[in-house]
Amino acid sequence: MPFVRRNANGEIVAVFRDPSEDAREEVLAGDPQLLSFLGRDPGESFSSLDAGFIRVLEDLIDALIQKGVLRVTDLPHEAQRKLSERKGLRRRMQGALDLLGGSDVL
Repeated sequence: MPFVRRNANGEIVAVFRDPSEDAREEVLAGDPQLLSFLGRDPGESFSSLDAGFIRVLEDLIDALIQKGVLRVTDLPHEAQRKLSERKGLRRRMQGALDLLGGSDVL
């Protein structure tokens, strides 16, 4: 966990890997004040990043399958099932959002 130095107002002004004479306070890596000091959104977490990363992995798997580098059956059964569920959900959502249907032009 990092160690911080604070100013007279209690704001973090420096971060250290190891404690020092003027930085003895240890804070959690996810501390909102520390994240703010580092310029990161305190509301952002791994879980908020996971959805985007999962989509990247899905696209990567699709590309590998299309190029013949990977077969769906090469994946563990549980991975096949989860991939299938996500693709099915995405198809249903796209269908629900296709309000005009087909390629009708307005």
